[in-house]
Amino acid sequence: MTENWDQIGIPARPESPRRDGISASAVSRRFGQVHAVEHMDFHAPAGRVTALIGPNGAGKTTLLLMLASLLAPDSGTITVDGLDPQHHSAEVRKRIGWMPDTLGVWESLTAREILTQIARFYQLPKAGIPQRVTAMLERVRLSDLADQPARVLSRGQQQRLSLARALIHDPSVLLLDEPASGLDPGSRVELRVTLRQLAAEGKSIVVSSHVLSELDEIADAAVFVNQGKTVRHQTTDEASASGRRYAISATDGTALAAKLTELGLAFRVEDGRRPAVSLVLLNDDDAARLLRDLVLAGVGVSSFAPASGALEETYMNLEGERR
Repeated sequence: MTENWDQIGIPARPESPRRDGISASAVSRRFGQVHAVEHMDFHAPAGRVTALIGPNGAGKTTLLLMLASLLAPDSGTITVDGLDPQHHSAEVRKRIGWMPDTLGVWESLTAREILTQIARFYQLPKAGIPQRVTAMLERVRLSDLADQPARVLSRGQQQRLSLARALIHDPSVLLLDEPASGLDPGSRVELRVTLRQLAAEGKSIVVSSHVLSELDEIADAAVFVNQGKTVRHQTTDEASASGRRYAISATDGTALAAKLTELGLAFRVEDGRRPAVSLVLLNDDDAARLLRDLVLAGVGVSSFAPASGALEETYMNLEGERR
């Protein structure tokens, strides 16, 4: 449900020339002799969730810091809703909500005090700040802990507070660095629902995460990066259409392998606690057809499920190509 921002201390935001999310074109950044980002391209449109995926050291955090206007690129351009941060820095900052991978400073302050101070930094109307803070605490389920020091909050609770801090000024672009870190399964589901709701409200959402299975349910598209460069843009639908790996186990592994061979399917034996094989299937119809064929052939299938998400499959394929 879209909130009435005027009633909770958020003044109407002046419209920019465009509302097309956040983009980076050929941005580069180096630290001494280290090229953290080299001619990287990135676009996260409004109303969509865009995943930023890559291994450690790929340049993800450096890119996010540049997108958040906390770090200037050595070259290239960045725009936020069509605005250049170098010429419209104040307006761009108002449009960006930044959630780093840790809560950071002020751990002696309470959750309410932290959100109140951030609201003041963004110069929200003073009369509306208390109501706005209360609304954000309710949205992230921290009302009962509102007056506890941030240092006593669990990792997951601090993550929820960090999300509220990023949302306090109603940004049009939300940049999240490992937002699911430390969250329990229930909170991860809530995060997925919240991010989809925010995208439906027209916000541009960027999520950098190593939990790729979560991104299949959150993201509309993904940008894959490695060694400081963009290596692939792909929608979630495109990733799904490329196939994913399924893991299959049976009471009789020999019978399973024989039937897969008879069907002309390439598979590999997986090491693990329970013997299993895995193979790539192009879509759900192929998976349903194979399961039917195995059952009709009398193979005692004990488990049959995706071994990885669609985006994870793309990531692993890219890693294999790189090696």
